[in-house]
Amino acid sequence: MRHPTAAAGLCDRLWEAVAEGDEHAAVTAVHEALADGVDRETLLLEAIAPVQERVGAEWAADRFTVAQEHAATAINERVISALVHRAPAAGPPGPVRGRVTVSCVDGEWHAFPARLVAEVVRLRGWQVDYLGTQIPTPHLVAHLHRTAPDAVLLSGSVPTHLPTAHAAITACQAIGVPVLAGGRAFGPGGRHARALGADRWAADARGAADVLEAGLPRPRPSMIRQPADDLPHLADQEYTMVAQSRFQLVKQTLVELEARFPAVREYDDVRRERTAEDIGRIIDHLATALYVDDALVFTEFVAWSAVILEARNIPAHPLRTGLDIMAERLRDFPRCVHMIRDGSRALSGSPAPAHPGPDICA
Repeated sequence: MRHPTAAAGLCDRLWEAVAEGDEHAAVTAVHEALADGVDRETLLLEAIAPVQERVGAEWAADRFTVAQEHAATAINERVISALVHRAPAAGPPGPVRGRVTVSCVDGEWHAFPARLVAEVVRLRGWQVDYLGTQIPTPHLVAHLHRTAPDAVLLSGSVPTHLPTAHAAITACQAIGVPVLAGGRAFGPGGRHARALGADRWAADARGAADVLEAGLPRPRPSMIRQPADDLPHLADQEYTMVAQSRFQLVKQTLVELEARFPAVREYDDVRRERTAEDIGRIIDHLATALYVDDALVFTEFVAWSAVILEARNIPAHPLRTGLDIMAERLRDFPRCVHMIRDGSRALSGSPAPAHPGPDICA
């Protein structure tokens, strides 16, 4: 049950503690709210989650350094642990509804959304195996063979991991375990989750718990599907060509930027490496947009990147030039060129939507 005043002063109090790095004050705030009758689920989703969302927003606005963001996230994670392991005032827990595995997509480093889901589902009466981040799909499947859960809850925040998520979904289903997907990576309304063949999608932790309660039928074990079985547009090979030529594209784009912007030639090794990493992330989002055939995956990232650059007083015009260079290099791939042109137009369009940088909740 939600507490009507849970988010009123508690979020501000918790934010002040987290921003100041005061773990004791943060834990005290949630424990006092718990003593006042606010239930754990409400505290997790209407106090701790919004504070973590604000941590991400402060980083994006360049008001938090990466170190501050990491410190704040670590405090929020320990607040969750302190909250969920505090002895409940009521009697012993009820019967276990079943067993589920909660895991991030392989390569995903945003653990916070998955942790929130795991704790909410656990509060709803499920036995939860929380695997966290960086779980290779073969290891995930081996765990499922050993534990035989009722479902896998797969979390993803960064869309560039969608091809890996696709492989995980098909591998889990191939051994008869249904997949419930969630997180920003799966797109508005979960459209990418459906495209990749997930059994269900949930918008948030409460939605995930509701889906589990309604029941997920087990898929019939079968041979693992090929990507083109779900995504026939992959037959044009544009995704494969961009993914395989990533290193060369980064190198060529950086060389061309140096030729067109003398200031880039003056970069030291560290800044040059970071620029190459930024170009690589742009290409990764282009490849993912090709994989799911959704230009918004690319255009939203480009627009978000421009906002991040602006917050750091870095001119965005080299970004537009970089897109032009990529379009020239990929001129033989019509879907690529179309998406890159959409990305260029997005730089002059509406404000960018929220996009995960540090650990922000789904």
